Amino acid sequence: MIKNFLKGIFSHTFLIFISLISIFPFLWLISTALKGIDENIFQYPPVFIPQNITFDNFKGAWKQIPFLLYFMNSFIVAGFTVILNLIFSSLAAYPLARMQFKGKNIIFSLILSTIMIPFQAIMLPVYLIVLKLHLVDSYGFTAGYLGLILPFAVNAFGIFLMRQAFLAIPKEMEEAAFIDGCSVFNIWRSILLPMTAPSLAVLAIFTFIGSWGEFLWPSIVLTNKFLYTLPVGVNDLQGLFSANWRYIAAGAIISIIPVLIFFIIMQKYFISGQNEGALKG
Repeated sequence: MIKNFLKGIFSHTFLIFISLISIFPFLWLISTALKGIDENIFQYPPVFIPQNITFDNFKGAWKQIPFLLYFMNSFIVAGFTVILNLIFSSLAAYPLARMQFKGKNIIFSLILSTIMIPFQAIMLPVYLIVLKLHLVDSYGFTAGYLGLILPFAVNAFGIFLMRQAFLAIPKEMEEAAFIDGCSVFNIWRSILLPMTAPSLAVLAIFTFIGSWGEFLWPSIVLTNKFLYTLPVGVNDLQGLFSANWRYIAAGAIISIIPVLIFFIIMQKYFISGQNEGALKG
């Protein structure tokens, strides 16, 4: 009894310590954003709690760059990226999980192997493809959005997650639907997708966070400031020869708020979806 109690205390203490380390950069960001111009943010030893809390940095950052425009661009890009990932990942995962055909395991292994390839390694050929297809902002707003969305419209993680979710559904339900005359597409749409809603929510969360926070690809593809997403737009708060780190911290916090709201809305599906995706291999 005592041994289990001490083990529990040690485990919780360790987890709290790791949590504090993980959240400390975000807390420091908040501290920097709330400090006034009379406080030195680079002083040593550092002062974590602001002496005079002010929200002027948030007002200044909001006025310096068009946040509403960048919010709209980020919502368009992240929203369509999430929708396409949910559709394409589940469509690709369905035959890998429920159908039998030659080379299925080899195809699935090849798809999984792409997870080990960082995007930076294939960024140049992807950029050339996007350029050849005229999917850059110099060919119009629609082309600019497509150039940001299509390279991330599907990924190996999403296919893997949805395949695991489909494998957890009893085969008898699918066979009963076939007997009732249901087509393969209708089985996927009307039976399997509703039953894997938690996994879809998990995929939506990870895709939204990844797309919302993407900086490298939009900064390479975009040249028109009217199409800037939030990470690229917030970077404009940094001047050529100097940077107002208080404004940058405030802008970063503003850009994080939609991600937190989206996660809070979807969190009831998050844990169940993670468990569902880990049931079968």
